[in-house]
Amino acid sequence: MAHRLRLPRFLAVSVAVTGALGLALDARQATPPANAKIWVGRAAEIEDFLRTTPIVKMEDLSVGVTHPKKATLPPGGPVPYFAWKAIPAARYSGFWESYLSEIAAYELDKLLQLNMVPPTVEREYKGEKGAAVMWASPTKSFRDLGGKGAPEAPPIYAAAWAKQIVEAKMFDNLINNLDPNLGNWLVDPAWNLILIDHTRAFTGGTKMIHEMTHIDPDLWARMRALDEPTIHAAIGKWLIRGGEKTIIERRDKMQQIIDTLVKTRGADNVFIRTHE
Repeated sequence: MAHRLRLPRFLAVSVAVTGALGLALDARQATPPANAKIWVGRAAEIEDFLRTTPIVKMEDLSVGVTHPKKATLPPGGPVPYFAWKAIPAARYSGFWESYLSEIAAYELDKLLQLNMVPPTVEREYKGEKGAAVMWASPTKSFRDLGGKGAPEAPPIYAAAWAKQIVEAKMFDNLINNLDPNLGNWLVDPAWNLILIDHTRAFTGGTKMIHEMTHIDPDLWARMRALDEPTIHAAIGKWLIRGGEKTIIERRDKMQQIIDTLVKTRGADNVFIRTHE
């Protein structure tokens, strides 16, 4: 399990990023930077487009151990591409993976009002069912940026960026995402954090993927409001049997950790509060 233990540390390291890498570093620029989160406020429209629109072309991607593909859609729609993941539930290279977990991650993201996981739906292609994940663009992965950790945002975005990193860690811990590597965390020019690749999520266990040092209180309130019936109604059809219970178990483990942090450091030093 050394692979799993090493991954969380990448988010504890900040790496400077230059404008040459294509991110918006000049806060004085006249035009707002491109925002890849085009699905916010249009999720239902994009979900339907991903689910029903004929595919123009399907091509292999050079990344990903589960061999995802890139689907090209007809011009004029809300999105031009999606990532195609037809991964039947099974064990691959020692990890339990399933395309169903991609859909569960998106639907839980919606329930928690996180808006970090791109729209993801189930569809069929050439007789095979899989997950169609909206292609978020323009973005660069943390790996693309050449660093060993989370990139350092320019001052105007720093507080919001730090908050997003905290929220993403909380989400990974809740869903037990075993693969939060540098290639799966994306940033757009507006310094939005976008999370992809959740095929290894939602298995059992209460060991935290990331160390939690700070907590977003609003997201935590929504996580605390979860119960098994609510989770079952939202994502039960996409989970391994008993998956609702394991989410609650991890949430309760997070509660224990947060209680300890508050006791030892004080609530003001644990809960982040930003003014937007």
